[in-house]
Amino acid sequence: MSKKNKSFLALDIGSFSIKALYGELSRDNVVIVSSLSKIPSRGMRKGAVDDPDEVAGAINQMLREATAAHSGEHPLIFVGIAGVYAKAQPSRGIVAVSRADNQIQHDDIVRVDQAAQAVAIPANRSVIHFIHQEYAVDGVTGIKNPLGMVGNRLELSSMVIDVFEPAKAALMRAVEVAGGEDAVPFFGPLASSQSVLSKNQRDLGVAVVDIGAEATSLVVYEEGKLLHVASIPMGAANVTNDVAIGLKISIPAAEAIKCSLGYALAKDVSAREAIDLQKMDARAKGAAPRRYVAEIIEARMTEIFEFVAGELKKIKKDGLLPAGVVLVGGGAKLAGVADLARQELRLPAQVGMPDISRLDVSSGDVALKLEDPEYACAVGLALAARDSGHDSQSSHGGVKDFFAKLVNYFMP
Repeated sequence: MSKKNKSFLALDIGSFSIKALYGELSRDNVVIVSSLSKIPSRGMRKGAVDDPDEVAGAINQMLREATAAHSGEHPLIFVGIAGVYAKAQPSRGIVAVSRADNQIQHDDIVRVDQAAQAVAIPANRSVIHFIHQEYAVDGVTGIKNPLGMVGNRLELSSMVIDVFEPAKAALMRAVEVAGGEDAVPFFGPLASSQSVLSKNQRDLGVAVVDIGAEATSLVVYEEGKLLHVASIPMGAANVTNDVAIGLKISIPAAEAIKCSLGYALAKDVSAREAIDLQKMDARAKGAAPRRYVAEIIEARMTEIFEFVAGELKKIKKDGLLPAGVVLVGGGAKLAGVADLARQELRLPAQVGMPDISRLDVSSGDVALKLEDPEYACAVGLALAARDSGHDSQSSHGGVKDFFAKLVNYFMP
């Protein structure tokens, strides 16, 4: 085993910004976070590559900054894949136990794993996660590890997450062109959920709503298992656009008003408050009631939550998740958004902060920045590096080894 800590870079590439967390995995499998950076995104649209050269240039800037600050070492890169083109489907594998004494051995587990992975996927889609949910032996469910147990039939329930292959390939190619040597694709909303949820929340039943700039992703857990994945092609940038249109101001001014003076529940805003538009946009004139701005914001956010409610209805969990809803992503920082979610979804709601207690953070400034719903994905990618045992056996562990170990990250 190498005595040197092994480095990685968690890249959350969104339509609005690119966030990078540089870390090292110690010999004791502790994630040491060295730095955190954020730059405006270029060449991305709705979570997918729109201009490959622009995207590669932005990623290259991030990589150069990271490697220059850490002796030029090239880290293994974990790339968050947006939920826009992702789908999830359950899969089940069933095999007969092969030994005469009916004791389940490693080869039985390998065979049932292969059987569960034999799912029909269209040619233009690519599986990025195969998640073990639970094993069953002779119909007895809820088994995490069946090795050594006795039975005639072994079953594996799993969840397969696949994405639109051209979109994934374009993003991974941009990372490669930017100078990324080893890169691992990872479903971003799943990483976000791992960084903000407790085991108790996943057991009780919870939904994570990741509000990005141009898309909102939904991940649902129950009994410790992934239950549902969905994406809504609408996000915080739509709110900004609505404010710009409603007030007839520029997009930057609308973004500033949304972030500093916006509120998601109009009834909680005084009708007497006014916003001096010229202070926000030199070309604008007059004032706008702050409640009017809140009404614009509430209308779009309500629409987003209506889509979330529709997805919960599909799986018969509308209003039926005891641990409620956890909001992450840049859009979760909108004032009053948790209250609106609580009202529209009829569930407990809170803004999710990444749990950085599982990380060794180098400085107080970095720790303060990480405790932000916008960095949920980056922190989740860092935890994936730790929980997969990244680099524990070789210089970079290898992408194939990474996926082989990653199953433990998702097991209940």
